[in-house]
Order: sequence, then structure tokens, then C-alpha cells
Amino acid sequence: MGHATVEQRTSQGPQEAAPPVLRSPFERFGLSGRALSAANWLSVVAAVYVLITAVNVIGSGFKIATGDQAGELFSFATNPIVGLMIGVVATALTQSSSTTTSVTVGLVAGGLPLEIAVPIIMGANIGTTLTNTLVSLGMVRDKEQFRRGFAAATVHDFFNVLAVCVFLPLEMMFGLLQRSATAVADATVGADAGVINMIFGGLGDIVKGATRPLSDLIQDALSFLPEVWHGVLMIIVAVALILLVINFIGKQLKILMVGKAKDVLHFAIGRGPIAGITSGAVMTVMVQSSSTSTALVVPLAGSGAFTLRQIYPFTLGANIGTTITALIAAFAFDGPEATAALTAALVHLFFNLFATIVIFGLPVVRDLPPRGATWLANRAAERKIYAVVWALGVFVALPLLLIFLTTVF
Repeated sequence: MGHATVEQRTSQGPQEAAPPVLRSPFERFGLSGRALSAANWLSVVAAVYVLITAVNVIGSGFKIATGDQAGELFSFATNPIVGLMIGVVATALTQSSSTTTSVTVGLVAGGLPLEIAVPIIMGANIGTTLTNTLVSLGMVRDKEQFRRGFAAATVHDFFNVLAVCVFLPLEMMFGLLQRSATAVADATVGADAGVINMIFGGLGDIVKGATRPLSDLIQDALSFLPEVWHGVLMIIVAVALILLVINFIGKQLKILMVGKAKDVLHFAIGRGPIAGITSGAVMTVMVQSSSTSTALVVPLAGSGAFTLRQIYPFTLGANIGTTITALIAAFAFDGPEATAALTAALVHLFFNLFATIVIFGLPVVRDLPPRGATWLANRAAERKIYAVVWALGVFVALPLLLIFLTTVF
């Protein structure tokens, strides 16, 4: 479908409320034009610097708090179902898979066993889909619009749940993701990586050196506390910083990139599944948030501008694009810590790549997510309680219940 055709279909759909005008915080200082744009970009760079520093502080704080007892401390999460549900709940509460995966990367660098981290990362993929589900609830007054919008939102849910159902058992039996990510990380930043290690290792050294002053400042400022509490508070401060800067980066990139991202969306969606997946990945990298990119297309699906079949591959691309944040966070470390951090980040990337290749690539399972989303949307359009039960049950009640049952019994 061409660009003009998409525009024509968009204009024929129900009118949407105009989105709020995005304003830069630097406008209050009288900046405009190129000066304002430069200030916005520099603030994004500064926020990425703080993000990398915060991930480094998490790794250091976790080491201080646990010593060599990280595995014992997280023994309650050795059951992969518990780890999975922790990832779901943490991401649903923060509304950011980037936050969950970045924190997990820092914890792995600090000694968290990778076999515990992998299910948490998988759970983050499920938890992040809550945002677009909530966006679709804003269309609830128009039955047909809500039917289309809720289906477009929950196709993301169904795909990610199906991906976990396929790859969690494979991971438990064969360590598929862990083995794949470890091999690539070793070949990239491991001791035997040769020239590649020189390039990535050198870049890691530069980043680590640049972030060390702020990292040391945070660590020294809290050093008056007993050792365990020193580490715990370092983790709390770092997680708070990550939440703040990821939210800030998202807002700034919306100001800078959403117009361009929408052009990518309108140009690519409808041109085929490869274009849809690519546009979802590119758009998510541009705005640094899969929640933002998928939340932008849900209202368009509700209005009838795009069909569920066109939205479906776009959401898969958003899954892939959102992994960039954890990969950036991995540069907070050097040496063996860098290998561990990169391995955790690559688990997130490979999980989404493999899931897209296997589920979307095999005709026998490709249609399961859109069929499930259509079935649920038809019932939710007739009885809104289905939508409420789905949102609260899948993202809150069921994960908490499973955590309770698997830790008590």
C-alpha cells in the first residue's frame, strides 16, 4: 500500500482527538530554532550518560550488598516461573521494559546468575504490552473503534505470551538463549575475540572511564552506611535514576523524532510484513520506547486507518527495536563484567529475533496471535468486563498469584 493510500484511509476514519503539543523544557529559557534543537539533543546525550552510569552503579551496589552470595540471595527466583512473573510485574509497574532489562543487565554484571535473569527478561516482554492495552481502553465509548483498537493492542500481548510459551521450555531444557548470547558475547568482548574485542573493548573502556566520576561520586556519597545497606541504597538510587532518565529520554525523543517516526510508520505499514517489522524496529529505536511506538498505532488501528494484519508485524519490530536500550546499558562495564552484561542484553535481542523468526515465520502458528486478539476483542466489545479482567489478570493478579504459589509450595 502506497503512502497516499494510507493517508486517504486515515482521512476516512473517525476523527481522533488532537494529540497534546509536545514542548521542550528548554523553551522556558527562551531557546528556539537550532539552539532549542541542539539543547534537546545534548540533553538526550546527557541522559544516556546518566543511564549508563546508573547501570554501572547497580552492578557495583549489587556486588557490595551480596558479596559472593548473589545466587543464594535470589534463590527464591531460581524457579523460572517466579523469574518470569517478576519481569512481568516489574515492567507493568514501571511501564518500561527498558527499565527492567537495564536493571537486569546491571544485576548480571554484579553477579546475578544468568539462568535467573533470562526469565525476568522474557517477563519484561509481556509486561511492556500493558501500555497499548490501556491506550485501547480510551476508545471504549465507540464499540467498533474499541473492537479494532483492542485487537491491535492485544495482538502484542498474545504474541509475547506465545513467545514465552515456546522459548521458556526450550531455555529450561537446552539453554538456547543463554548459549547463543554467551557465544556472541564471548566472540565480541571476550578474551579471545581479537580485533573485535579491541574495538568493543576500547569503546567500553572509554565509556567506563567517562562514567566513572559520577559512579564513584554516588558510591562515595553513600559510603557512610554499613556495607550491605550501602549496596542496597546504591541500587535504589540507580533504579530511580534509570526510571527518571528513560522517561526523560522518551519525552525528549518524542519532541525530536515523533514526526519523523510517524512518517516511517505511514510509509512502511501496509507494504508487507518485512517492511512492517522493519518500520516497527526503526520507529522504536527512534523514540526509545516500544510502548510509545505501539501506543501510536493503536488509535490508528481503532480509526480504521490500518488493519490488524498490518499492525501485527509492526509490533514484532517494536519488540526488536526496544532491545537497543539494554545493549547501550551493557557499555557501562569492562572486562569480565562487560561480557556478562552484554550476554544479558543479547538474551533480550535474541529472544525477540528468534520469536519473530519462529512464530511469524511458520504459517502453522503465525495466525494464532491475531486470532486470539480478534476473539478477545469481539467479546470485550460486547462486554467491557473482559477487557478489565484481561488487563488486571494477565499483568497483575496472575503474576502475583503464581509468585506466591511457587514460593510457598
